[in-house]
Amino acid sequence: MKLNLRVWRQKNAGADGAMSTYEVDGISPDMSFLEMLDTLNEELILKGEDPVAFDHDCREGICGACSLVINGDAHGPERTTTCQLHMRSFEDGDTIDVEPWRASAFPVVKDLVVDRSAFDRIIQAGGYITAPTGSAPEAHAAPVPKPDADLAFEHAECIGCGACGGLPQRGGDALHFRQDQSSQRAAPRSARAGDPGAGHGGPDGRGGLRGCTLAGECATACPKGIP
Repeated sequence: MKLNLRVWRQKNAGADGAMSTYEVDGISPDMSFLEMLDTLNEELILKGEDPVAFDHDCREGICGACSLVINGDAHGPERTTTCQLHMRSFEDGDTIDVEPWRASAFPVVKDLVVDRSAFDRIIQAGGYITAPTGSAPEAHAAPVPKPDADLAFEHAECIGCGACGGLPQRGGDALHFRQDQSSQRAAPRSARAGDPGAGHGGPDGRGGLRGCTLAGECATACPKGIP
């Protein structure tokens, strides 16, 4: 396939950014989206140009590092991570916009790379810890109600990519990241409990993670479909 790419280029956090247009040819439908970007970068390097910076790690849909906005959608048009999105989801001659997360809480580091440490702190606030307490008990010896087990499994599925809060229509510039929340689900649960600082619009009426409308925006963006 031959594709027209419009990619966000930004030298650093303090520089102005803009969309740059590139043409790539010979793209196999079986390539992943990141392999397609690798192909672009190889061509840029051979031309002596600066390659496009983007995050990646496992390339297996597990780590959540490959967070991109593709044609306005988190991770692209399929319910999967960017690294597992294949080019057969596009047509020969398509124009594809590739951007970083658009949220002030995720400042751009360079090109498509953003600083997601604010989101990491939320996860860490309610996340896994280990403490020496002797030998581990038999797992089946501790009765856990089915709803609690299901809820725990939902949170275990999270790969920390930040899609639930990284798009304009889901909060954009006005994300209210709170390190003192016990977990990511604290925002919608506190909204149900009538917390005036959560729910529709957040503490200053601007929306964002603290301004969850409970309308399913997060699950729509989540590549794992976590409700």
